[in-house]
Amino acid sequence: MMTELRSWTFWRAVLAELIGMILFIFIGISSAIGNTNNSKPDQEVKVALAFGLAIATLAQSLGHISGAHLNPAITLGLLVSCQVSLVKAVFYILAQMLGAVVASAIVYGVKPKYIDALGVNHLNNISRGQGFGIEFLATFQLVLCVIAVTDKRRSDVTGSAPLAIGLSVGLGHLAAISFTGCGINPARSFGPAVIYKDFVDHWVYWLGPMCGGVAAALIYDFLLYPTRDNFTKRRNVLVNGPEENATPEEERLLQEGSSSPGPTQWPKRDK
Repeated sequence: MMTELRSWTFWRAVLAELIGMILFIFIGISSAIGNTNNSKPDQEVKVALAFGLAIATLAQSLGHISGAHLNPAITLGLLVSCQVSLVKAVFYILAQMLGAVVASAIVYGVKPKYIDALGVNHLNNISRGQGFGIEFLATFQLVLCVIAVTDKRRSDVTGSAPLAIGLSVGLGHLAAISFTGCGINPARSFGPAVIYKDFVDHWVYWLGPMCGGVAAALIYDFLLYPTRDNFTKRRNVLVNGPEENATPEEERLLQEGSSSPGPTQWPKRDK
């Protein structure tokens, strides 16, 4: 764990998550509050496209550096899937939350004064249990998509993984935005809530997506397309991170005990 923290690869990945989250939240909530004159269906489509295209663009731009999780639910799902180390998951989630707060503060500072909104998520005439279920399922399909399209065992994928993930984000918004505002990303819900000091039913936007991400990872890894990794290998990934992405120089330093590879992409799985 300490050797991973001494790796520049690790800190570049954390920085990429921070910058990516700032850009993602800035684009997303700006689109949500930027034109209050749109009719509701048009506004929902605009917001869904903004969030989906932002993720697709940022995944293509930052995926080779950090994997472009940009979502604590995705990071937790990949942790459960043993594709990132525990320490990397913790720092990723902290960077994502900080990035969301910074972006929300920027939008708050630049928005016109007549717009009294910041994209804070609220339940829309549904119960907390219904909101939890919607957030759970919308996030489940997103994390399932992420894990499936980045599975290196597959030989049938010829399209673009970032585009598929962006479309999955857009689908989640089209389905959920009328009911919950569509969180499916705890950090996205956290940033505006901090700036506006509005945490009404906020637990729904954490528990629903996090449970959805964990469920997607477990179902994919153990039911839909089981891996053959043994317990020791999976434990080592959680502690040290996968070693498949280490450069020759990092592997040499790791053997000398002075550095750690620190994964920059989702690891290649055994067939």
